[in-house]
Amino acid sequence: MFNIKLRNGKSFTCESKKTIFEAAKSHGVILEHSCLNARCRSCAVQVVSGATIDIHDDLVLTSEEKSNNWILSCNATPASDLVLDTEDLGQIEAYKKRILPAKIQTINKITETIVEVSLRLPPNSNFTYKPGQYVNILRNNLKRSYSVSNAQKDSGELSFFIKKIECGEMSKYWFKEAKVNDLLRIEGPIGSFFLRESEVDFIIFLATGTGIAPIKAILESINGFSDTISNKQIFLFYGARHEVDLFWDPSILKGIPNLQYIPVLSQPHSEGKFEKGYVQDVLLKREIQLERAQVYACGSSRMIEASRKVLRENGLSEKNFFSDAFVESN
Repeated sequence: MFNIKLRNGKSFTCESKKTIFEAAKSHGVILEHSCLNARCRSCAVQVVSGATIDIHDDLVLTSEEKSNNWILSCNATPASDLVLDTEDLGQIEAYKKRILPAKIQTINKITETIVEVSLRLPPNSNFTYKPGQYVNILRNNLKRSYSVSNAQKDSGELSFFIKKIECGEMSKYWFKEAKVNDLLRIEGPIGSFFLRESEVDFIIFLATGTGIAPIKAILESINGFSDTISNKQIFLFYGARHEVDLFWDPSILKGIPNLQYIPVLSQPHSEGKFEKGYVQDVLLKREIQLERAQVYACGSSRMIEASRKVLRENGLSEKNFFSDAFVESN
């Protein structure tokens, strides 16, 4: 049994065959996380002292990060007492994960590769989540993860933007077989991608593709957050390759007066209407004081890692970068 200490002084014990994340959770300590399958890097932490052993080959962290003692808490077991340069989620309420039945309420084709699906839960199911979190949708022997794209509703309705994956088993269902009133199951809520209280001056959202889903949910709920949000400047950089890929209607943003919406295309057909390039590079051109900012990034793992690197190099604190990388199922 080893002792693990966090940056804020909290500590817990961990058996040699248990992952750091699992041990923390069993002691009521919740660390940053998302997939819990060593396929994203939301649970990456730096080891200040001590040694760990990976359960599976780590294909997420770079060689440089590994040499600087970064690990994935969902994939690492302790080989000694540890000190980690991270904090738990503090007083943030963590909702218990549950499995519930759900029926398709609506299914609408937005583009050739995107459908919007709405599920209704049983009356009085009292399913509660934080905007930004995701759920697993289960059908027969298939399980896939999707971010909820709407803030909490009294009706219990959950909406999702779902991208077509070539040769994907679940994609075949969504795009060719799914119909209203189909019975499915959901498992959740899952993940630690949600808005945090802070004293920063700027809140920046970076999204690509269906990565807009959890950010949309956060923005819908932003008026219900603390009053301090009204004192911050908010930016949303939403990126895609072509104009047709910007499938989301940003009209809900009109109710947030201190927000700037910047659509970005990496391969625009014409000049002038959109910012050109990648979301992280367009953000840097705005010359925002990143030392006084929080960044929430959701979309492809390539965008997230590129953003993390370049924004840290330009003054953003690692502790103020929150991400949820979309990874395809095996």
